[in-house]
Amino acid sequence: MATFTEQECEWCRRDFPSIGHELEGVPIAYFDGPAGTQVPQPVIDAVAGYYRTCNANTHGQFSTSRETDQILHETRETVAAFLGAPSWREISFGANMTTLCFALSRALARAWQPGDEVVITQLDHEANRGPWLALQERGIVVREVALRPDGTLDPEGMAQAITPRTRLLAIGAASNALGTVNDLAAARRLTREVGAFLLVDAVHAAPHFPMHVETLDTDFLLCSAYKFYGPHVGILYSRPGLLDALATDRLSTQDAAAPFRIETGTQNHAALAGVKAAIEYIASWGDGETLREQLVSAMEAVMIRERELARRYFEGVRAVRGVRVWGPGFDGGHRAPTVAITVEGVPSPEVARRLGEQGIQVWDGHFYAARAIESLGLADRGGVVRSGMAMYVTSTEVDRLIAAVAEIAGNQM
Repeated sequence: MATFTEQECEWCRRDFPSIGHELEGVPIAYFDGPAGTQVPQPVIDAVAGYYRTCNANTHGQFSTSRETDQILHETRETVAAFLGAPSWREISFGANMTTLCFALSRALARAWQPGDEVVITQLDHEANRGPWLALQERGIVVREVALRPDGTLDPEGMAQAITPRTRLLAIGAASNALGTVNDLAAARRLTREVGAFLLVDAVHAAPHFPMHVETLDTDFLLCSAYKFYGPHVGILYSRPGLLDALATDRLSTQDAAAPFRIETGTQNHAALAGVKAAIEYIASWGDGETLREQLVSAMEAVMIRERELARRYFEGVRAVRGVRVWGPGFDGGHRAPTVAITVEGVPSPEVARRLGEQGIQVWDGHFYAARAIESLGLADRGGVVRSGMAMYVTSTEVDRLIAAVAEIAGNQM
């Protein structure tokens, strides 16, 4: 069984060129991973290597074009292994998750009628809300599952929101704002009962937990490679056969078969080479005979350590007078290694600014989970201060963050 200890973390940090950068002589601590992780050297090499050796468009009758075709195909196979998908034919690429979600929403809506319903949640990132809310102009009814004060979705409210008119439930696997992990098994059960599609936004879950799309039994799943040490590329998994049946926006010259059917224009070939390298980098920390086995092994090992670091921070700042931690705790259920706080008397942008001046990089605001922050009554206070763990974060950096937050809170005592 693979492990990922503090020592292995120190080894991995050598692979990230940005690690070790300093701000006025102080090492930078990167807790901003939920908005995009740092990138290891193998990914940088893959992107640069593509431009050096085979920069060409696809489907040509010459070597560099064929190399590009091969790289894109291998990247689909690698992403399929990452998500636990049956084959590369279920993996589509786009500029980002938001663009893919808009494209998917338009395609699905062409088969729906006014009065049909879509269910979204108050917890989700706007990328998994906006595309569905936009369908209201077509007569689609959008229902919303409420967020409870503890940072979890109301299960009874979800059951009531899903009706025989429901065509799709759009739900996040994990909250990028609060770290909440949703009950996807219950979501699948409820949608199955009425014959509705299940779409999972895994942008915040895929970097931290092994993905098993077949076990999740989801119809669609979206994620973004720049959240798991890769370049900016959006990824869509579609259940076998579903994409072929959708009336997607596409040119007449576009391949009409899945997975190409929803892809528009020329893809970012160099970035896709980097996506493959990022997944292979994660797998390099695991054990097993196959890429899939190595990925699951590595991610389970890193997941344990990230959870320990997040719990260390959660409990440390919760003990600081004047600091409130938002979202569910670490006792019991699954939780992403992302922690949101507010400091009494200090607006969240000010907290983040002060931490940034000390070389500690965190995010403040709503992080595009605006409805969640609004429903918790935090919008007028500048949102929350969010810190996220990644494989390169050390326990020393976590202690440094706790001490810095305590100092900021202490200034107000």
